[in-house]
Amino acid sequence: MSTVKRLVVVILFDGVDLLDVTGPPEVFSLLQREVGDETGYEVVLAAETMAPVTTSAGVRVLPDTTFQEVSVRRIDTLLVPGSVEVDGQRRVQALTDPAVVEWVKSLAGTTRRVASVCVGAHLLAAAGLLDGKRATTHWSTAQQLATDYPSIEVDADPIFIRDHDVWTGAGISACLDLSLALVADDFGEATALRVARQLVMYLKRPSGQSQFSVPLEPVSTTRRMEDLRHYITRNIAGRLTVGDLADHAHVSERQVTRIFKTELGMTPAAYIESARVEVARNQLESTDATLERIASTCGFHTTDTLIRAFRRKLNTTPTEYRNRFRHSRGEAFPCGSA
Repeated sequence: MSTVKRLVVVILFDGVDLLDVTGPPEVFSLLQREVGDETGYEVVLAAETMAPVTTSAGVRVLPDTTFQEVSVRRIDTLLVPGSVEVDGQRRVQALTDPAVVEWVKSLAGTTRRVASVCVGAHLLAAAGLLDGKRATTHWSTAQQLATDYPSIEVDADPIFIRDHDVWTGAGISACLDLSLALVADDFGEATALRVARQLVMYLKRPSGQSQFSVPLEPVSTTRRMEDLRHYITRNIAGRLTVGDLADHAHVSERQVTRIFKTELGMTPAAYIESARVEVARNQLESTDATLERIASTCGFHTTDTLIRAFRRKLNTTPTEYRNRFRHSRGEAFPCGSA
C-alpha cells in the first residue's frame, strides 16, 4: 500500500451539481478512519479562478486551487461532475462549458485515471476521453450522450462503468458507489466495505447494479401513457401483452408500441419486464418469499423466466441479488462503526 496520499482533483464550475462535488470527498474522508493519516487521499477542489462557485443548488463553494496551479502537480484521480438545465417542458439537457472541457482534456493527459460523476460524462465526451469506450451517465441524459457522441457505447443501466483508466458514474447518489469502487480499486474490497458501513450503506453496490427504477422513470407527457403505466402496475402478475395494453387504451397495437417508444424510449415488452424486475427486486430485498412465489406474483410465472430477466437487466441472479441486498432484520450500522 502506498505511503503517499493520492491527489484527487474535483472539477468546479458555476452550475455544477452540488452532490456530485461533495459526495465523493465524503467517501474519501471516511477512508482516513480506516487507513490512518499517512495514506489515503488528498482532495482538492479546482476551478478556473479562486472566486466562489455557485452550484445548481444555490450553495456557494470555495475552490482550493485553480486549474492552472494544479496542472503542475501529479494528479492521481480527476473527478469530473456535471450540470444540467431543465426547460419549460421539463426536458433535461446536459451542459458543457468549452473552457471547462479544455481544462479537463489538458489535466486528464497527465492523470492516472479519470472519473465522471453523473452527467459529467458529457464533459469527458466533449474532451474526447470517451471515444470508442463504453460509458454510462444519468438516465435522463443518456440518449443525448448517445446522439451527440455516436462513437461512445452508451449503457444507461449500470450505476458505474470502468473502461480501463476511465470511469463513468450514473445519477446523483451513485457517486457514492463510484467513489467506493475507486476506494476498492486502491485499497481493497474489505476496506471499501468498512467505509460503506460508515456511510450507513448496507453494502457497496457492484457496477452491474442497475440504476433503473420504475418510479424514477420520467413523468409522461400524456395522460394516456400515465394510464398505461398504472394499468401495468395494477396487473403486474397478469399476461400484459401488447394486445392487452392496446385494448385498455382503445388504440391499435402499433399505436401503443409507438406511444411507449416516443414517451419512454422502449418497447412495451421491455417496460413490462423492467417493471416486473423492479417489483421482484423489492420482494427479494424485503421478504422471505421463495423464488417460485416471487416469479408468480410478478408475472414471470416460472423461476427460469425470472432468472433470465435478472441476468438481462441486472447482470446477476435473483439469489445473488438477495444475498447482497437483503435487509436483515434488526441490523444497523451506526455512523463510524467498523
